[in-house]
Parts: sequence; structure tokens; C-alpha cells
Amino acid sequence: MHGQNSKENQDKLVDYYNKYVDRQKRIGVNARHESIAAKLVQSGLKNGVSLLEIGCGIGTFSSLLPQINGTGTNFCIDISDESIKLARETFKKETSLRFECANAVEYDFNQQKFDVVVLPDVIEHIPQEFHKKLFESLAKVLKEQGFIFIHIPNPEYLAWCHENRPDLLQIIDQPIYTSELLKSISGTDLHIHELKTYSIWVVDGDYQYIVLKKNGFQNFENTREEKVTFWDKIKYKLNVKK
Repeated sequence: MHGQNSKENQDKLVDYYNKYVDRQKRIGVNARHESIAAKLVQSGLKNGVSLLEIGCGIGTFSSLLPQINGTGTNFCIDISDESIKLARETFKKETSLRFECANAVEYDFNQQKFDVVVLPDVIEHIPQEFHKKLFESLAKVLKEQGFIFIHIPNPEYLAWCHENRPDLLQIIDQPIYTSELLKSISGTDLHIHELKTYSIWVVDGDYQYIVLKKNGFQNFENTREEKVTFWDKIKYKLNVKK
């Protein structure tokens, strides 16, 4: 669906995800959502921060945010108005969650700043020609010491699905290779801080998570305090002599 910014394609996309609501309700929270939450905390999420979730759908992953950021604020957006309608109704008593129907590529954040931005299996559903603009926007709303957490299917796995299991794919479901991601963040004042392929359901690694941080805000004077043992010194000397 190239040319997503055209009214016709935009309407097709919204219609697809409006009809996707029932499937999301049937599936509910599963191992993937729980894994994303765990990896998000592992990557540095601390309770009490301002968090932006892009592509929240009906709030399936969002439902886990009060457990890990309940004293903070969680601003969750999605392009599907039916999804947001259901999310608002489902979580109307959860004060830490706020839902809004919006296109993340075009949305005006009105100078809002976030400690954490999370894209939980979302960017593979946004045409790559819009990724540059998306990351330019996210770099502006990310606080200096914050991070962007991206969770995606392993691009090799997704390419395999295109060949062997197209029934698993959504209306837009493109492999996001690291080389393409680097092009998208080039010039945006962001860099890849961490990238890891790991397994949820497939042994050879069906998912990746990527942590982006802003350039120039690392504290390289803050050294780790580790006790060096006698054997560490011996191993170091042996390595030096090789």
C-alpha cells in the first residue's frame, strides 16, 4: 500500500484495522505481549515515566503498562477509531492510560516530551517510505536521556512467512532489516543502542527488539565498579601475550 497518505489508501488501512478489532479481542494478552513488557523493563523502563505507545490497537499491550508504569503516564495512539473507542471503554477507570486516535506519522505532539517511546510490533505495518518522517518526529519528542523501544518480527522470519505462511500476514507486513532501519534513523540524532534477536515461539529466533537512544548523551565517565580477581589478572596477561 504505497502512498498511504492518499485518502483512499488511508481509508483502506483504517477499515482493515477497524475490522481487526474482533481478532484482537479473541487473542487477548499472550506470550508476545508479556515478553515485550519484560524486555521493556530490562531495557531501562522505570515506573513513573512519561511513555508513548504507538499502534496500541484495542489496548492489549497497553493493559500491561499499569503494572510497569502505573505511577507514570501512558499515552497510547492508534490509527483505528474503532480500536480506540473500545480501548477507552475497556480502560475508562485506569487513570494512567490515555487513548487517542491518530496517525503517528502525521500527529502533532504539540511539544509533548516522553521518557520512553514503545512501538510493539508496529513499524512493519507502516510503509517504509514513511519511516524517516516517523523517526524524525519521535527524535523531537524523546527526552534527552530517554529511549525508543522497537519490537518487530525477525525480518528473516517475516520473509519466510511471505513465502510460506501468507495467511499470518496483515495488510502491510514488511520485513524491517537493520540496514533499512539505519537509513530511516540517519540524520535524526538517534542511534541503535541495542539490537537482539530472540525466540518466543520459534526456536531460531522469531522476534527482535531494538533500543534507540539520542546521540551525545552517554556518560562515559561513569565507570562500572567491579572487583578484579586474581584469575582475571592472569587471564588478562595471557591474552596480552597472545
